[in-house]
Order: sequence, then C-alpha cells, then structure tokens
Amino acid sequence: MKKVLFATTALVATASVAAADVTFSGYGRFGVEYRDNGVTDSTDVTSRLRLQIDVSAESDAGVTFGARTRFQTSEGSAQTGMNGVRFFARSGGLEVGVGNIFGALEFMPGMYPIDLGLTGLGYDYTAYNFRADAYSSAGNGSSGSNGVEVMYSAGDFSAHVSASETNDRIAAHVAYKWNGWTFALGAQDSDSATDTEFAASVGGSFGIADVTLAYADNGTDGDHIVLAGRFDVGAATNVEVYVADADYFAETSYGIDFNHDMGGGTSLRGGIASLGDDTTRVDMGVRFNF
Repeated sequence: MKKVLFATTALVATASVAAADVTFSGYGRFGVEYRDNGVTDSTDVTSRLRLQIDVSAESDAGVTFGARTRFQTSEGSAQTGMNGVRFFARSGGLEVGVGNIFGALEFMPGMYPIDLGLTGLGYDYTAYNFRADAYSSAGNGSSGSNGVEVMYSAGDFSAHVSASETNDRIAAHVAYKWNGWTFALGAQDSDSATDTEFAASVGGSFGIADVTLAYADNGTDGDHIVLAGRFDVGAATNVEVYVADADYFAETSYGIDFNHDMGGGTSLRGGIASLGDDTTRVDMGVRFNF
C-alpha cells in the first residue's frame, strides 16, 4: 500500500487546518483458467488490475468524511474504468455511508469464509449468493438507487443496517466476537422473492484450522449452506477447502486451493472447484498486492 498525505492551510482560508488523506492500494493478478461445463471446455488467460483510491478529511469536531472509488480492468471484460463512489461520515464507532454501499449482508461475517484460487472460482461458498446490496468494483452498485447504510461497533459487538431502491431492500446484521469465535445473524426485507431473507454464520479456530459454517435462506430459491476451512501446511503456504449445498444447485459444490506467499506482497495461487451447476473450474497464477 502506498499512501500520499497532502496537508495545507492555504487551500481553505477560513479553516485553521485543511488536510486530506489520500491512499492508493490494490492488486494485480494474472494466470490461466480452465472451464468445463460438460458440453464444452476452454483454457484461457485470466487477469485483473484493481486500483483503489481512498480519500478522507477530518473536521475540527473530529468527524471523518471520506470516499472510496476503484479503477478496475479484467481480461475479456467490457467493464473497464471507475466504479460508483461510496461516501461516508465516521465518528468513533459510528459510520454512515451512501452511494455504492457495502451492504449489510455482503459485509456480514462468514459470507466470504475463503477466497478460492486465483479468481474465486464461482463463489459457491458465498451463502447469500449475491442476493442483496453489495459494493460493486466494476459498476455503480447502489449508487444509482439511493443506497444508504449505518454501521456501528463497540468492543466485540457490531451492527450494520443498509437500504436501497433496488427491490426496495432493507437489510441488517449483528455480530459478536466471543472467545475467538464470531457469531452473526442477518435478515432482509425485499420485493424480490429470490432475494436473501435470513442468514447466519459462526466462525473460529480449532487450532490447526480456521473454520466457518454459514447458512442463508434465499427466498423461493431455498436454502444455501456452506462449510469452509483454511489451514497452514508450511511457513508460507495455506490450503482452503469448502463444501456447499443449495436447493437451487444441481450438484453439491466443493473445492480446494493453495496459496503460497512469495514475499513482498506476492503470492502463487491455484485451485479447483466443482460447482453447483456441474461446471468444473481450475485456475493458477500470480497475485501481487500494492
């Protein structure tokens, strides 16, 4: 991560201090991906570059105002450019966000228990299955539909409420950390019959492995349940595994990957997944964070 700090009193004549904090971060990845849906198969180059820009300024009263946007380009994707902006105001443990909001269910602990392979390999291990408001890296997200959210944290407790005009969604989750474990419950009201209605998760460590059990009631499409784990197999290498089942899957979904840290923010990654639609996906490549 590279940080550039700009501070000046000349820009705003009426303020005692005018300061802006501008942070650039992101990652690049490239490699190969294989897909087989039982009818056709292909092996292709896969790549992505993501540059994230976070800006903020603090008022004399101690309130932080800021925004986040991203530039992203991916191999074969037409969605190249800047995404919708998320604006926020934060004071202590309270934060209000508008625009391209995170979303209460998307941001709920346990919804992304692992990050499989180089590309995510279908994300069948995400129980809410993208049926709620979420921060969009390659689009506007809820910034075009009056997205708003309130986040609060105090000690081991946290809560998150979000809403948008997309399907008239209102969602919330609460989470609590206890003795190394995180418990979370979420719910959503929506005009879409296939949006997530309820979600729950628990995650923690059994010593050699970090494990997460997550569940979502995805409306008329039924239940989605995920068991995922991550464990070290060496000083610089870890392995992630998952098994997931959903009423809308044709088959049980499962996958395994490896992540090898090469130092300096670089890693060698790869994985294989058999998805719920009976598609097989395999990837391998390099990721570098900056």
